Amino acid sequence: MSPIICIIGNKGGTGKTTLSHLLCQGFGLLGQRSACVLTDTSREPLAPEGRRYAIADARTPEALNRVVGKLRAMEHWVGVVDGGGNRADVDRMLDSLADIVLLPFRDSHEDLRTVLRDLETFPRAYALPSQWPTNAWQRDAADRNVAQILGAHKHRILNPVISLSASKLLLQKNVPDGLPTNLGNACRALARQVSEILEIGEADGTPPTEPAATGETAAASSTLVPEGYASTARH
Repeated sequence: MSPIICIIGNKGGTGKTTLSHLLCQGFGLLGQRSACVLTDTSREPLAPEGRRYAIADARTPEALNRVVGKLRAMEHWVGVVDGGGNRADVDRMLDSLADIVLLPFRDSHEDLRTVLRDLETFPRAYALPSQWPTNAWQRDAADRNVAQILGAHKHRILNPVISLSASKLLLQKNVPDGLPTNLGNACRALARQVSEILEIGEADGTPPTEPAATGETAAASSTLVPEGYASTARH
């Protein structure tokens, strides 16, 4: 039975769609088959050609039930559901069917207050810092805000996904050839830490291991409260 990951949250603009595609791309780079499941009725499905993952259109409740049911019946796949924003009823429904819930948030007090409420609403969920700054001063300020506002839930905060302009390439209707290396590195890092929570090994059956951080990836690993990150937690 394939696990289902749902990326939800009350606030819009936190990067749920981008993270859904980053995560699926990362799974593909690790040799794991996955499907990016669209539920946001304000968006159109992207072309599957050239991607390392499948695209599934589940913008109606009936379609979502069919897609999730099919994924559950398949072996060695992962379903990543893009939940969309500002849909509290949909979020509760997706939480009920998910094996793991991710709550993205950006480095603003409004995002932090919203994700705090969502963490309290969804006790099995993990908060995921999204589009995190790479500038050392900005990152330090962002990490301090996380420690101050989300400190009580520090064991449920995943490692940040850094702000990366190349991430929008995955949201193009047709994904271009030759995606940049730094995008691949960010996708792998995200997929690995989610795989650790789900206890999914890589394609060769070995446990996921984090590569040595370089460049922008190294910048993202420097945080104020690293002991609070839950990348090695078990769901």
